[in-house]
Amino acid sequence: MKRCLALFVIVTTVGSQPASRQTNDPASVELFRDRGLGLFIHWSVDGPLGGVISHSLVGASPDYVERFYRILPQHFNPDRWQPDKLAALAKLAGFEYVMFTAKHHNGFCMWDTDTTKFSTAHTPYGKDILRELIDAFRQQGLAIGIYYSPDDFWWLHQHGIRINRREKGVYPQEIPAFMDYTKRQLRELLTRYGKIDYFFFDGPAEQLTGYAWQLQPKLVITRGVMETPEQYIPGVPLKGAWEGNLTMGTEWPWKPTNEEYKSGTQLIEILIETRAKGGNLLLNIGPKPDGDIPIEQESRLREIALWNFVNGEAIKSVRPWVITNEGNIWFTRSGSNTVYAFLTKMSPWKLGDPKTITLRSVRATAQTKVSVLGQSDELVEYRPEVNPKTTWNQDDAGLHITAYRAQRLYTDRRWPNPVVLKITNVEPGLTPPEVVTAGVEWNPATRIALLHGQLAAMGNVAKVEVGFQYREKKGGTDLSERTEPWTDTPVVERTAPGDFTYSLTALAPDRPHEFRARVRHPLITMYGEEKTFRTSQP
Repeated sequence: MKRCLALFVIVTTVGSQPASRQTNDPASVELFRDRGLGLFIHWSVDGPLGGVISHSLVGASPDYVERFYRILPQHFNPDRWQPDKLAALAKLAGFEYVMFTAKHHNGFCMWDTDTTKFSTAHTPYGKDILRELIDAFRQQGLAIGIYYSPDDFWWLHQHGIRINRREKGVYPQEIPAFMDYTKRQLRELLTRYGKIDYFFFDGPAEQLTGYAWQLQPKLVITRGVMETPEQYIPGVPLKGAWEGNLTMGTEWPWKPTNEEYKSGTQLIEILIETRAKGGNLLLNIGPKPDGDIPIEQESRLREIALWNFVNGEAIKSVRPWVITNEGNIWFTRSGSNTVYAFLTKMSPWKLGDPKTITLRSVRATAQTKVSVLGQSDELVEYRPEVNPKTTWNQDDAGLHITAYRAQRLYTDRRWPNPVVLKITNVEPGLTPPEVVTAGVEWNPATRIALLHGQLAAMGNVAKVEVGFQYREKKGGTDLSERTEPWTDTPVVERTAPGDFTYSLTALAPDRPHEFRARVRHPLITMYGEEKTFRTSQP
């Protein structure tokens, strides 16, 4: 992120890349977008402790650091590691690629490397885990991705440099010997294992992305080149390809105690919203120290598997519709005229009962057909009196669809997860309004932030309301997290496109904040891009 600080602060887009940066191969990026769902795997030498991965070394005592590097490799022995089993489950659940932590910040290499003895080859397990995983997932036809951290606390420790991140003197770009070490590792990763499809640089990627493309020109680099929001879904569709990465609970590696998992329904709804906004979801798991997958994580993967087995065509090879959602109904688009409508938060919906919805962003044509994915529309088990055929009609108020839950997925007939409608041969039912988040001017003397927005298009209505949302950005400095709810500013009515502003006061000093413009249309609310600024002292 770039910041320009003076008397006034002008923000730039979060995560923007320098104009001179080389880009991914466009055709490979489109295939990446088609795949849509990836399995993230966080695992490292500190797994036996069940705590945060790597970060406990920052600010640790010399004794702790010494014991970390001396003792933990002796306890790395995942004798129940079954990558074939995991790959088969991922395939069944609808995942299209894997992203594996080859090396996290602590510097432990999950492959048999020639660059250091701090690797799986020098543990009781003694094997190349990365090769085992790649072979297993490749056998299932899944694309291969590698996570790699340019940070390397082991290298820093070996060279007498204080372990830290986000400060000068700790990165390969600043130390030639460190850069040479890093490039030798990249060469191993990108020449020993055949074609690697995706790469995730979790740290400064300058000088490294170009080197990676030299080794594999078709490689798609996600973090380091494209937006990779962490632990949240952007409020609006981002431009082009992006990859959200998310944990099932609160931790990336396995957390044996004090963990709180999201429900399967929550994870499915996150997948739906991510795809509706044009992104890929990289959903994380963390193996236990013995290599097995925690039952809580396996259970959620299997709930996703059941839902995706029914509805996967609405997730794979899709792009956003003209709007992302109408309330709790989300959309994806296949081709130019097939729309999938995800009916979320519809529970309870009793098996055999109908529900009627009205869509305003979708307009039927004479060739339109509507069906429920996974269902025949012909019968409901044990209820011969019910004709569950999906019906629809179009009028000036919208497209009215009546659909039934007619497929029994649980014995108790209770299915909490979204039903999906497939609507073919349609056209947009509205022109959405367009709003742009412009800049912000921060005056440290008055502590007033003047937010700027622009109403670019009305959306074919006579009047709309415009305003902003803002929040303090409380994610850690090494994360892309967003944890705070948005606060709405008052709205003003507009009858024509144009600029608008709002003065924001009483903000916490010396803190990063983010904001976005919004427009309230009679049918929908749309948002502009999220931008960041930092308050400063007078």
